[in-house]
Amino acid sequence: SEHWKQTHNYVHHKYTNVLGMDDDVGYGMLRVTRDQQWTPLSVGNPVYNLLLQLFFEYGVALQHLELGKVVTGGVAREEFERRCREVLEKVGRQVRKDYVVYPALTGPAFLTTFTANLTANMIRNVWTNAVIFCGHFPDGAEKFTTKDLENETRGQWYLRQMLGSANFEAGPVMEFMSGNLCYQIEHHLFPDLPSNRLREISVRVQALAQKYDLPYTTGSLPVQYFKSWRTIAKLALPNKFLRATADDAPETASERKFTDSPPQIDPLTGTRRGLLTALRARAGA
Repeated sequence: SEHWKQTHNYVHHKYTNVLGMDDDVGYGMLRVTRDQQWTPLSVGNPVYNLLLQLFFEYGVALQHLELGKVVTGGVAREEFERRCREVLEKVGRQVRKDYVVYPALTGPAFLTTFTANLTANMIRNVWTNAVIFCGHFPDGAEKFTTKDLENETRGQWYLRQMLGSANFEAGPVMEFMSGNLCYQIEHHLFPDLPSNRLREISVRVQALAQKYDLPYTTGSLPVQYFKSWRTIAKLALPNKFLRATADDAPETASERKFTDSPPQIDPLTGTRRGLLTALRARAGA
């Protein structure tokens, strides 16, 4: 079997535009991989993430502007201005409703209603942020670049969705509360599938991962969320202060990390072992 070699040759990352792979990643504010160039502004990574958590709905709105593409000339000025008007109109309606109209309807309780709405929105924002970030930032969730799309086959597309996402473990109540996005891997693999079918399909996805010896990144919600925050906090520092290299880091990897560990052959079956076995062997080295 050549799937081990093909997998490693495909999983390579040199930063050109991380946001081009998944619009959920980074939101144009955060340094989310060592491949992104560090700047003095990166020191604020934890602060940016905290603000993004609290005001996540507005972060999502700004995402629509695609500021990274505006800077590089990928979005025309006229289109950018049209999007700005659209975003400002939507944000304005929401702000007026939550913080002017509804509080005004309560009369003397204006300030109490205003504070309650602000608190409720922040709680929702933090929860939504946690669910989405747990699907993209825990250790093992790879970051890809636009270069990885060049001549990408259908099989490689599915592989990229699987390796670039992460799940968190949830029961029926937590599944409902997260909109079934605890199955982020399955959501990326089958974006048009109704969310209430993701648990069912996850069994088949895990079986395929086991068959081809591929990672299936998952863990408890607290652990996955902690790992997400840890990555964001660490990447506030320049790479020279970080122990892992850009080719061997928790948040991204490269086939170059395996140059000193050739594919292993299972002595019982004679088949070439896959990516999961290689990763585990390297972690234990």
